[in-house]
Amino acid sequence: MLSFLLRLRTRAKELFRLSDAHTMLVWSVIVGVLGALATIAFRQGIDFFQWLFVGKIGSFVEMARELPWTVRIWLPAAGGLLAGCALLIARRGADKKANSDYMEAIAIGEGIVPVWQSLWRSISSLFTIGFGGSIGREGSMVQLAALAASAVGRVVHFDPARLRLLVACGAAAGITSAYSAPIAGAFFVTEIVLGSIAMESFGPIVVSSVVANITMREFTSYKPPYQMPVFPAITGVEVLLFVALGLLCGAAAPQFLHLLDATKKQFKRLPVPLPLRLALGGLVVGVISVWVPEVWGNGYSVVNHILHSPWTWTALVTVLVFKLIATAATVGSGAVGGVFTPTLFVGATFGSLFGLVVHAIWPHATSEPFAYAMVGMGAFLAGATQAPLMAILMIFEMTLSYQVVLPLMLSCVVAYFVARAIGKTSMYEITLRRLEDEQERLRLRSLLLRELVKPADTVVPLTASVNEMTRIFLEYPVKYLYVTNDAGCFLGVVALKDITSDLLDKRDTAERTAADYLQQQFDVLTPDMPIGDALQHFMAFQGERLPVIESASEPKLVGAVYKTALLDAYRRMNPAF
Repeated sequence: MLSFLLRLRTRAKELFRLSDAHTMLVWSVIVGVLGALATIAFRQGIDFFQWLFVGKIGSFVEMARELPWTVRIWLPAAGGLLAGCALLIARRGADKKANSDYMEAIAIGEGIVPVWQSLWRSISSLFTIGFGGSIGREGSMVQLAALAASAVGRVVHFDPARLRLLVACGAAAGITSAYSAPIAGAFFVTEIVLGSIAMESFGPIVVSSVVANITMREFTSYKPPYQMPVFPAITGVEVLLFVALGLLCGAAAPQFLHLLDATKKQFKRLPVPLPLRLALGGLVVGVISVWVPEVWGNGYSVVNHILHSPWTWTALVTVLVFKLIATAATVGSGAVGGVFTPTLFVGATFGSLFGLVVHAIWPHATSEPFAYAMVGMGAFLAGATQAPLMAILMIFEMTLSYQVVLPLMLSCVVAYFVARAIGKTSMYEITLRRLEDEQERLRLRSLLLRELVKPADTVVPLTASVNEMTRIFLEYPVKYLYVTNDAGCFLGVVALKDITSDLLDKRDTAERTAADYLQQQFDVLTPDMPIGDALQHFMAFQGERLPVIESASEPKLVGAVYKTALLDAYRRMNPAF
């Protein structure tokens, strides 16, 4: 198989004279198909557990309702226990050189997604989801699609840059297969994972997404997870209500993420093995499901019910509160899965509650609550992921309605800016890392040389003897000693080569001092000098460091700046440097 793929790649290049860009488009097609098939395989695994427990395939809420209350309690706990055991196996065979998460493999790694670890983590996720855990299934679907892409790229010996792009194509195919949203799938990877939209990468990603969507539609049993109703026309001042919804979602999304993080920290403090932690998380879900079976699964069926049927505010509040608890328990215990779908669930429920309130206050001039639920899904997602463009496109693709565009854009953009203003919160760690890097670059652009100054330990007075200076040269690997007067003012330098020359020529140096070797003409820096100007000084200087004085009028020695520290700051300020 390996030799066949290598020969196929070579023959195709020779026969069709394909460039590297064209070749990537061909491989993105293959990855799109494989990503869809990997997603289908994971779905089949979930369907197997449903058939095993209740004899049919359907929503997990229906499955919970058909099971006895005692089974509802222990089944998610048993799933958590098995999932924890699978995670232990995954950790035992972990590849330290590879990035277990596909986002890290794309953004900061070499595109290598470990096979053993990914498969066992997916099996763990399968146990959690198949036994009723309150977590999304999209996380493992995307991981498996990325794994397939990484495996193909490694078989045909792609270099790291192209391998990362191929894995990005696989991730986009996985998102597309999970939500039937090829455009949003492509923007998910470019906006969240890559952090930028460049045609060299965006083209293959789009192709992979479209091919994955076509592959999924070839299976007659496949249908989009959400069946969206027709969105009503929004006119007049009602648009302002969607702005208010964006404000609330932007403020609530970070709190949702804080809840998940806080729960993770609490579970980690428990002095019990990992399988028991996951079993405890499943037990919480099981106990809640005795009274509220809607907490089982990722919430697809509940959201569809909210979109198509009227709910009372008490029912919405009950489902929302207990779903938050169940999701926090599942995710916090360490279960593998996605938080993307639970985020859409919270947004839909929150938006529907908002719609009920405004409709009760202003019944004749506001839309039905389901319209606010649809927009709430996008706004809450934008606030949680810090990716408003992806959120807008996803809801638009789900609805295929131009009527939703205006209120959706307003709510998503407002939610995004509100969430960013509240603090550093995002569903994905890679987004937080990118935001931190951006803030660091902004800080460095305003950085003056003063913050890079280090103490100058190699300072001698004019009266320093050759023996004293030689001792300092032996102690510190420097080429120059800085000479100062009694007031600490910089006078010049003593060069190592000058003293070495005298010693090698066996000249009499007993009476010589630093004053005899002093070089008064020497380049200096000042603390208020910008980094770019300091870099120009170093380009004309062969040494590793330069002295820093207070000012030309007051040449008091402050310290020294090292070239490595300056170049590191400049590199972080300009990543392309």
